[in-house]
Amino acid sequence: MTESQDGPDARVGGEAARAILATEPLDAARALLGAHFTANGVTVRIVEVEAYRGSTDPASHAYRGPTPRNRVMFGPAGHLYVYRSYGIHTCMNVSAGLEGAGWAVLLRAGEVTEGQEVAAERRPSARTALALGRGPGNLGRVMGIGTGDGGADLLAPGATMRLTLPAAGAVDAAAVHSGPRVGVSVNADVPWRLWLRGSPAVSAYRRSPRADPPRD
Repeated sequence: MTESQDGPDARVGGEAARAILATEPLDAARALLGAHFTANGVTVRIVEVEAYRGSTDPASHAYRGPTPRNRVMFGPAGHLYVYRSYGIHTCMNVSAGLEGAGWAVLLRAGEVTEGQEVAAERRPSARTALALGRGPGNLGRVMGIGTGDGGADLLAPGATMRLTLPAAGAVDAAAVHSGPRVGVSVNADVPWRLWLRGSPAVSAYRRSPRADPPRD
């Protein structure tokens, strides 16, 4: 099934969206900026992402090949890969590239567009509405995602957890900024963290204390 619309608020879902995400992880990351993700009574607009490139990226969970834990990353594009960070925070990724690539994009931050009351109940410590989904762990919490949701096809017809991408040209390329990834100790300086300039929901940059010093 292919789902697309025309007009200023056009969205792309279904197999059309899967074809867009079945590409290099950095291109898939760009395509996910401005995407709408709906799950468990909350919808967010994705404003910050990070790309991970499998066997050529030592920071990727897929660097050493497929395992029972990361197998979703080696499947078709558009599936949800979920892991726990420090055993506490639930982080969400969208698989990218062709089957077998092991590529994925981490969803780092989103603006809540629907279900704000539900999101606020899940994150009562958030000081503002725009802080609800700031940071990957907080985003996973407000969306009500658990590790049991891993493997979900976000682009399947009738999916309860669903993803739609902005149509081509809907996101101003000049608004997309890039920089080093957050919190990784290896391959930390590649500019594979992307965000939408001007969104207060974008998280702060924090370099891992275990990472090598930045290159001059």
